[in-house]
Amino acid sequence: MRTLVPRLSGSPSHGDRPTGGLHGLTELAAVLFGFAILTVALTWPLALSPGRLAYEPANGDGQFSVWVVSWVARTLVSDPAHVFDANIFYPHQRTLLYSEPNLAAGALAIPVYWATRNPYAAHNAVLLLSFVLAAASMYYLARYLAGDRFAAGVSAIAFAFCPYAFAHLLHIHLLMTAGLPLGLLAFHRLADRPSAGRGVVLGLVMAAQGFASGYYAVFVALTVGYAALATAVVRRLWVNKPYWYSLALAAAVGALVMLPLLVPLTSLQREIGFNRSLDASRQFSASWHAYLSSGKSLHAWLQGLAVRGQDLLFPGLLATVFGSLGAVMGWRTGGQRRETAVLYGSIVGLAFWASLGPKAGLYRLLYATLPAFSLMRAPSRFGLLVVLGLSALGAIAISTLLTRVRRRVLVGATLIALAVAESLAPLRISARPEVGPAYRQLATLPDGALLELPVYSRTLGFIRARYMVDSTAHWKPLVDAYSDFIPPDFLERADMIGQFPTREGLKEAARVPFRYAMFHLDRYQADARAALFVRLAHYAPCLRRLYGDDATLLYEVVGCP
Repeated sequence: MRTLVPRLSGSPSHGDRPTGGLHGLTELAAVLFGFAILTVALTWPLALSPGRLAYEPANGDGQFSVWVVSWVARTLVSDPAHVFDANIFYPHQRTLLYSEPNLAAGALAIPVYWATRNPYAAHNAVLLLSFVLAAASMYYLARYLAGDRFAAGVSAIAFAFCPYAFAHLLHIHLLMTAGLPLGLLAFHRLADRPSAGRGVVLGLVMAAQGFASGYYAVFVALTVGYAALATAVVRRLWVNKPYWYSLALAAAVGALVMLPLLVPLTSLQREIGFNRSLDASRQFSASWHAYLSSGKSLHAWLQGLAVRGQDLLFPGLLATVFGSLGAVMGWRTGGQRRETAVLYGSIVGLAFWASLGPKAGLYRLLYATLPAFSLMRAPSRFGLLVVLGLSALGAIAISTLLTRVRRRVLVGATLIALAVAESLAPLRISARPEVGPAYRQLATLPDGALLELPVYSRTLGFIRARYMVDSTAHWKPLVDAYSDFIPPDFLERADMIGQFPTREGLKEAARVPFRYAMFHLDRYQADARAALFVRLAHYAPCLRRLYGDDATLLYEVVGCP
């Protein structure tokens, strides 16, 4: 972001130079500090004890996020060549790519993870940082477009702390939104003054967003690509060689930087045949109810309209009102503001259309023409671009309003206070579970794969995410785990290994092989637990007990075909 900051206000094409005494790095420091304080306040008490607290700590998606951030943060330092070979679904390789790899989140977590070795502290640090970066990025985009710091502040809060973001506190990759406004900012700077340097910056920003989130990589590519074509039409840049050369350089840089992820990802996709069907996306498409759904305290009157299973896509009152006004004001003003109003107004419309899924038509067309859509299943997430577009348009309306009032500072501060108030939401934050003594014992033992039981059925597979987050205490390879893609051979033998120890299960232990078996007795039903004790007694010669208490038993498989 520092590369983009020093000359933001120097463009004659977008807005006026903001008034005030802040410049360059001083302003950046103030912006980051201010949004850091706001993030801490809006997510309180998470920052009070990030290593001990968690948002919905029993939720499988949240446990997956904690595990994946810690795995990447640990392995990028200790064994970067094998970062994709996560410790799940042993003996399969490249298993990190079975779901969102979260490379950017893990990289950001490296300092906290290695300083504390606490997976929750590492995850929560990135969660908090994601809001700060998203708000700061939107601030600078809105400031560039509208030329007003108060307007930029309101837009930043409306975007970064929107209902959609708070609805995805369990999904760390869906909080990594900073690259969307930052990518558009980099594009606008390139369009206003094309150069190789600005092309490189745009490419790097887009690549960074790609490492942060696969969905948002597609979104930033679509929005920047659309903005490039729209700007070329409006400004008649079809024969402007510096413009197209800079864009081509951006595309080349972005693709080149992304190669370490794209090559193994496409190779694995071909190997396992993983694709999302168009029909699968219907369940995750938005409806009009979603755009009137919010979990914010001031939006409680909307809760009756929420539909279970849909995203909360209400953009917020300020974003909706001022975004709509900004589109009208920008059009009437003409010139650069009309161009901005048309661009961001059309982004809002197209994103809304795409979010409705296959039945509305646009998403079906995108799925048929862009290969990346075969890896996506949630059209409703396009709703985030609706919020972004309205937030950008809102900056135009607010900046115009502030030029017409006598007490500009008072009105601007009031609007920021209203944006903060609208961002308040109740959060289910509680103490995270402690790692059991069996895992601490396992961490001291020689290397070897671990089977954790119960295995759980396919429909309850998300419960296995608990095994993954607990594995951060020992990092042994796990036979059973949870991800978007489940290896077919694991599903085929899940029932069999779920009855371990049996003769077939012991043969599987030799074939895979796995060395350790951990039984969580408190997660078995009474009859299943009684049957387990019978099998353990029968196969006692094949197993060596390493740890045991009322809740957990840990064994090493020592033989017996």
